[in-house]
Amino acid sequence: MLKLSVIGTGYLGATHAAAMSSLGFTVVGVDVDQSKIDLLREGKVPFFEPGLEELLKTEVDSGRLTFTTDFSELADCDVHFICVGTPQKKGSLAADLTYVDASVTAVAPHAKAGSLIVGKSTVPVGTASRLAAMLKELNPLVELAWNPEFLREGFAVEDTLRPNRLVVGVTSTGAEEILKEVYAPLLANQVPWIKADLPTAELVKVAANSFLATKISFINAMAEICEAAGGDVTVLAQAIGHDPRIGSRFLQAGIGFGGGCLPKDI
Repeated sequence: MLKLSVIGTGYLGATHAAAMSSLGFTVVGVDVDQSKIDLLREGKVPFFEPGLEELLKTEVDSGRLTFTTDFSELADCDVHFICVGTPQKKGSLAADLTYVDASVTAVAPHAKAGSLIVGKSTVPVGTASRLAAMLKELNPLVELAWNPEFLREGFAVEDTLRPNRLVVGVTSTGAEEILKEVYAPLLANQVPWIKADLPTAELVKVAANSFLATKISFINAMAEICEAAGGDVTVLAQAIGHDPRIGSRFLQAGIGFGGGCLPKDI
C-alpha cells in the first residue's frame, strides 16, 4: 500500500492526515512547529473540529499516523500532500505563497524517484505551473499534481471521507493512476472523479468560493431592497430557493461573509 506524507498540520493538514490514515494508509505529518507536532503526537489538535480529535487519536494509537519536523523521514513516501496555509498578504489583495513554496523546496530533495507531490492548498491560478517548473530544477524525477480541498467548517472529516466530488489536476496518466489508488475507497462509494489540467484544478476552488460569496452578496443586496420596499427577505429567499436552478443554500441574509476562505479567495 502507498505511504503518504502531509506537509502542514493545521486545519486542512491534520484533517487530511487523520482521514487518509483511517483509510489504511501509513501517513507521516510534517510541520516546522515543534509544539504543534508534540500536541498531535498526543492525539490532540489545537482547534475544534467535530470528530477530528477522536479520529486523530485513534489513528495515532494505531501506529499508522506519525508526526515529525524532519523532512528526511518522508524519503520513502509515495505521495506528498501540500496542505499549508495561503493567507492574504497584509495590505494587499495577493495570496502569500511563502509556505507553499517552502514546502515544495523542503520536500523535493528527499522525495524518491516516481513519487508525486500533490498541492491541496488554495492558490492563485498559475502557481502549480510555476511550482512544476521549480520542481524540474530541484528534482526532475518527481511530478506535481493539484487536488483542491472543499472542506466546510464543522464538516471537515465528513467532507474528506465522503466528498461530493474529487478534482485532480494532472499532467500524466501515471499521476492520475496514483491518485486513483489513494482515493480508491472513496471512488468505490461512487464519488464523482473530475480529471483536469493544473490551471483548471486551481480555478475550481476559487470559482466555487466566488460563486458562494456571490450568492451571499446577492441575498444581502435583496435584503436592502426589501427593507426599502417593505418586503420580507426571509420569505423572498424561501421562494426563490425552491427553484432548483437557484437552491436555498447560502441565501440567508446577514451582514456579509467572513472566515478564512471567502474573503481572500475571491
